[in-house]
Amino acid sequence: MADIIILGCGPAGISAAAYAVRGGLTVTVIGKDGGSLQKADKIENYYGFSQPISGEELIAAGIEQARRLGAEILTDEVLGIDFDGEQYTVTAKNEVYRAPCVILATGSARRAPNIPRLKEYEGKGVSYCAVCDAFFYRGKDVAVLGSGEYALHEAMELLPVVRSVTLLTNGTDPSIKLPPEIKLADQPIAAFEGEGVLQTVRFKNSESLAVSGVFVALGVAGSSDLARKLGAEINGTSVVVDADMQTALPGLFAAGDCTGGLLQVSKAVYEGAKAGTSAIKYIRALKTK
Repeated sequence: MADIIILGCGPAGISAAAYAVRGGLTVTVIGKDGGSLQKADKIENYYGFSQPISGEELIAAGIEQARRLGAEILTDEVLGIDFDGEQYTVTAKNEVYRAPCVILATGSARRAPNIPRLKEYEGKGVSYCAVCDAFFYRGKDVAVLGSGEYALHEAMELLPVVRSVTLLTNGTDPSIKLPPEIKLADQPIAAFEGEGVLQTVRFKNSESLAVSGVFVALGVAGSSDLARKLGAEINGTSVVVDADMQTALPGLFAAGDCTGGLLQVSKAVYEGAKAGTSAIKYIRALKTK
């Protein structure tokens, strides 16, 4: 078991890993890809490069640096996270990982579903956390909006509690194999409807689906999704942290785009360094006890 699990292999996560490893801790970094930075063609405003560098090159160099220092770098997709008061359990597609300290650095969700009236029903039938809100829909018909592993994970969390679960892919082909107990509705969605609360999903082919709730699980689980599952404070889509990059939960830190503010590599690197050094102090204090 590592001292620290860092979720995200972008500038914030790798910066945190470099500091933590050099502080004498064992570190596991889990990431699926380089996120939005990986798509950047040329970066010209980051210190130390006389010539432009691509996001892909910058990410690769950072990962190699952290690996050389001794961090374990794993490619996996994180689906959920739990805390028992002493250690965190990170559930990923390929394995389950545990550590007393976690740094969230998976970036910020920049893609929202463009579905009419979705925002209107947030808290009134639209949810972003199956673990948090499944209880309120016990014995009812619900749906999960998404088409990948994260959506399947949320659907499986709901199955033991609700009456039925339908996966809404909004016109996208699902990338996962569904168990028979989960229904599939792959038509494009026209709108969410209901009197005061969500009652119906209306599709563009004029068909409709009666539901009491829809759980949004697009793409992969971001830092705010994971923090929300643990009960950490969220402001909009940003994870709320203190001056040491720590959330209100012991041993849970966050850094980079997920904390809001300037969405730049320089800010992510600074916050990663701060989270890494703060995590070192936290782990050392635990070991002293």
